[in-house]
Amino acid sequence: MIDQLQHECGIAFVRLLKPLEYYQFKYGSCLYGLEQLHLMMEKQRNRGQDGAGAVCVKIGMSPGHEFIARERSIKPTPLDALFKSIYSAINKVGKHTPELLNNPVWMKSEIPFAGEIYLGHLRYGTYGDNSLEAIHPVIRQNNWKTRTLILAGNFNLTNVDTLFNILIELGQFPTGYSDTVTMLENIGHFLDRENQRLFDIFKKKGHENEGISQLIAENINIKDILAESSKKWDGGFVISGIIGHGDAFFYRDPSGIRPAYYYHDSEVAVVASERPVIQTVFNLDSEQVQEITPGHAVIVKANGTVTEEMIQPSHKRKSCSFERIYFSRGSDKDIYKERKLLGRLLIPEILPAIRHNLETAVFSYIPNTAEIAFLGMVEAANEYLNEKKKKLILEAGSQLTPARLNKIMDVHTRIEKVAIKDAKLRTFITQDKNRASMVGHVYDITYDTLRKGIDSLVIIDDSIVRGTTLKLSIIRILDRLGPKKIIFVSSSPQIRYPDCYGIDMAKLNEFVAFQAAIELLKETGKSSVINEVYNRCKAQEQWPAAKMENHVKEIYKPFTAHEISEKIAQMLKTSSIKAEIKIIYQSIENLHKACPNDTGDWYFTGDYPTPGGNKVVTNAFINYIEGKNKRAY
Repeated sequence: MIDQLQHECGIAFVRLLKPLEYYQFKYGSCLYGLEQLHLMMEKQRNRGQDGAGAVCVKIGMSPGHEFIARERSIKPTPLDALFKSIYSAINKVGKHTPELLNNPVWMKSEIPFAGEIYLGHLRYGTYGDNSLEAIHPVIRQNNWKTRTLILAGNFNLTNVDTLFNILIELGQFPTGYSDTVTMLENIGHFLDRENQRLFDIFKKKGHENEGISQLIAENINIKDILAESSKKWDGGFVISGIIGHGDAFFYRDPSGIRPAYYYHDSEVAVVASERPVIQTVFNLDSEQVQEITPGHAVIVKANGTVTEEMIQPSHKRKSCSFERIYFSRGSDKDIYKERKLLGRLLIPEILPAIRHNLETAVFSYIPNTAEIAFLGMVEAANEYLNEKKKKLILEAGSQLTPARLNKIMDVHTRIEKVAIKDAKLRTFITQDKNRASMVGHVYDITYDTLRKGIDSLVIIDDSIVRGTTLKLSIIRILDRLGPKKIIFVSSSPQIRYPDCYGIDMAKLNEFVAFQAAIELLKETGKSSVINEVYNRCKAQEQWPAAKMENHVKEIYKPFTAHEISEKIAQMLKTSSIKAEIKIIYQSIENLHKACPNDTGDWYFTGDYPTPGGNKVVTNAFINYIEGKNKRAY
């Protein structure tokens, strides 16, 4: 992706279902769970580079002994720093008394991260600061194990203000306004209520307090706690939690916006944000890894029982299509096929742009996430070319000579790696002019890969969001190759609306498609549409989200997707660019053809899966008109 987006976080969970001695004997290490967690987090580096955190919970520890260990990092390479810190105590033992590393009883007693339950988190911050306190997992500590709550997740709520006020009405005094704090206290409240309910029941039956603690641990109802907590949640989420005595849960939003997968056998129960992560680390076939059903939670009890329970009724599935296009690892078997198909489906629109002449076209891609779509695009180009060759050969009939056959067969789809991403440039220059110059060198080119003034360059990326890097860098450096025409192809449709479920796309004025639509309204004498949309948004600003409509759709309504793409091309071309510029976006229809099971397309269509989406887009447009440079949620 040219315009890098802050986006969805990653979670990893490992629950050992047998005693540590078992893993010492079978795998040669009682730290098997920690090692697998480390691998799962490494495989999800793509999901978060702002911070990393991990927690270990030990089951069955005696009073007076620590049973929770947590490490978090916001250092420049947080995942590396995190595990360096975690392994420091282990390496110290290995250096002086290595035989103790093979003693599971001693390790569990003395080493913080030697236990049965592990939860890891990689963070991309889309709201608030990036302080250490903001890094998951977060803990709501209590002397009662069954009231201690550990939370981490991949989520964003659109109605934090409503939930915050509910906590106040319950008599709480929240110390933070973020969705993380709100959700922690929200679940924590109902966890406390469940504890009190069970305590009262067992107390009336004559049990002593010490025995009641164990009875609460055995009977606590995670399903009911989550059901009561989440009644008014609006957003996309996968919430992972551990209760101090050893129960754990992974709850996915009813629309399935955010992804989550799990696997369990007699040895382990594991959860991750992406399927191939579990496959690779545990050497599994894709069919063995299950997707958590929207509106359901995978609950792992302290006794090792694993179930999937419905928490809230599932809504129409609206899982994030951006996961398929860009965010998730392309090593997933389905995502790989989908991305290739996204590339293939663009060829019918690319061919007219190059006058169906593959002899003067060079195909390439923006490294690295667009590579799979590029492969599909080239495959489709080859198929077109083969059909064209076949037709020419058949038409020649008996007149076909070896020389003519060679001429036909010598035509091939030309592919080159023309764009190279340099190491991320860092600069403390504050002047806009000089900063723009630095941005212009984020990418470099492979020289002499095109015939100057003859060849057209077809270059694909997975999406074109803001257009900033295209204008300041990519177009300028590619123009140095001397192409007659540069055709930028996006494997995703035009991004027109803000996201509010975990991706950092919250401001309308940052979208080049929105900017183009506004310019077209002004140029065509339809500026009144802008005022009409603003008035409608202001009129519903204080309404409940459930009653709001997405009036911003009217901004795009007068124009076709092609007209907006043409305007974007005009806006991105500066006077110094010699080549003709054309922009081709994926169509909504082809997106759904390629990704039929993941229909969450609100950033393209404005059809939000929850009422909070309409509230966010309303606020985003009001902020744009009123010149408020802030998030819409």
